[in-house]
Amino acid sequence: MTKLRRMKKSTRTSFFTYGLVIVAFLIIQILRGTVGIGSLLEGQLIPICAYIVMAVSLNLVVGISGELSLGHAGFMSVGAFSGCAMANGLQNLVPSEPLRLVIAILFGALMAALAGFLIGIPVLRLNGDYLAIVTLAFGEIIKTILTNLYIGVDANGLQASFVNDTTDLAEGGIALIKGPMGVSNTSARISTFVAGFILVMVALIVVFNLVNSRAGRAIMATRDNRIAAESVGISVTKYKLMAFTVSAALAGAAGTLYGCSQITFSANKFDFNTSILILVFVVLGGLGNMWGSVIAATALTILPEALRQFSDYRMLVYAIVLILVMLATNSPAIRSFFLRIVRGGRNEDGPSRSAKKEAAK
Repeated sequence: MTKLRRMKKSTRTSFFTYGLVIVAFLIIQILRGTVGIGSLLEGQLIPICAYIVMAVSLNLVVGISGELSLGHAGFMSVGAFSGCAMANGLQNLVPSEPLRLVIAILFGALMAALAGFLIGIPVLRLNGDYLAIVTLAFGEIIKTILTNLYIGVDANGLQASFVNDTTDLAEGGIALIKGPMGVSNTSARISTFVAGFILVMVALIVVFNLVNSRAGRAIMATRDNRIAAESVGISVTKYKLMAFTVSAALAGAAGTLYGCSQITFSANKFDFNTSILILVFVVLGGLGNMWGSVIAATALTILPEALRQFSDYRMLVYAIVLILVMLATNSPAIRSFFLRIVRGGRNEDGPSRSAKKEAAK
């Protein structure tokens, strides 16, 4: 316990979050192997992992970098379409499904990172509402492009067309992206809950290491006071672009994980409502609070499905629950209770109670 109290606050928070995810994974795996968890939760496991990664990645932009992005679903769609297209295109060359999934996730993350980098260069020079509007427009532009994009592969190589399907694939060719019809996973769905758990852990490790590094401190300095950060030689655009690109890469990986778990999906799945849903995860979990994002993404992904029995009143109950959760998370008493748990019994600005008693003696 003494060693735990001597740990830095950031280290304790990181280990608490890792432990939270690992314990949840082990409990679910034990239940799946014994009594079962039900078809409802079983079908939500991979989407939950994908949304956790999305919430953590967006929290890096909104909570750590201090920028409001409303087009995060656009990066998810880039990863989903490019990653699933890669997975389907490699089904004859790479018969191993785990290896094909790894390649697809890396490719989806790379394509989303490239999109984030190209968009971030001009966009991150904006602030406030202007940045939110531009990222919103980016998400809609990506959705429109993917809705009208046709890509296939055959013996002649890669075939692509826009607006109208003119790919004319040879016999044995595979249509990777089919315009408004989206992507159909012609091979078996290759995403697994274990792969989702590993991706969640990788996302948390990447984000925590970035936040606790010198670059992370520079990112938070630009968030707290842009002028002061520039006055000491910190390149505001450089570090904000770094956070934006890493966030986009993680969103692309989450999109590939999600896409490879579906039989078919279209670009309409990744619309403005999805971006707002992910932002709700971040706000309810707490800005800059990664373990809060994990819990919020899990609870709010399961909740709409669990409320289906209420039929027409489902979304009304969902909205009421959101309001109650928001009130609870903004309660000083509840927030200080959880902070004491994470910080090993210490108050926010002082030593633990036992240390105070020793000092009084």
